[in-house]
Amino acid sequence: MRLNRYLAACGLGSRRSCESIIEAGRVTVNGRQCKKLATTVGEGDVVAVDAEVVTVKRTATLILHKPPGYLCTKNDPQNRPTIYDLLPDHLQDLSYVGRLDRDSEGLLVMTNDGELAQSLTHPRYKVEKLYLVTIDRTFNMAEDAKTLLKGIDIDEGFARAVSIHALSPRRLFVVLNQGFKRQLRQMFDSLNYGVKSLVRLRIGTVELGELAPGRWRFLGPEEIKRLSVNPADGKKKTRSSASSRPRSGPRGTA
Repeated sequence: MRLNRYLAACGLGSRRSCESIIEAGRVTVNGRQCKKLATTVGEGDVVAVDAEVVTVKRTATLILHKPPGYLCTKNDPQNRPTIYDLLPDHLQDLSYVGRLDRDSEGLLVMTNDGELAQSLTHPRYKVEKLYLVTIDRTFNMAEDAKTLLKGIDIDEGFARAVSIHALSPRRLFVVLNQGFKRQLRQMFDSLNYGVKSLVRLRIGTVELGELAPGRWRFLGPEEIKRLSVNPADGKKKTRSSASSRPRSGPRGTA
């Protein structure tokens, strides 16, 4: 196994970021500094980063239904509830992939697979996320939908929606393939709409479904692949996500 792939499997980040660790001279193989990216390691080799031996981790990936009022952070100085309060002790090392703000809820991916996290967040992959957005007044589909689809400038950059479909005058399905901070709230705010609630229903082709708020479940290999696969026709994606809020489902177990 190539050294950068080995380090990624140890949970040290994506292969590209692990290349930087190697080039910086922080890695030793069997006690000798190694800066060659083409180096391969096998069973019996001892690999260390910053003098600490690293070993391949068993990867774990789950989806969590984040309830409103919970923060996407490990520690909060104000001692407010966080998503890690919803997980057992042996899953506290998982990282969240793409945060939801405190007031938002819905599908959140948590994993210790650095390559998977990279594939879901890097802009070049354009992984779709479907949201149900409830606003404070009737949405002007004729004009304002065009504006959001064309794109607008927000704090972090140029933001645009992939598609918008009205479920009712104030409830909309919105698809994004970007991940700016508070993107939807800023986009609607720029058009003088207040967001009353925001629920992420889908990432790629994996849906929140009936998973209840505060519950989680592991993903199998095929579901993990589907996280990076967008629907073939963006206009069909809302059919299986037509409820305003997912119904209760079983609690995840280890």
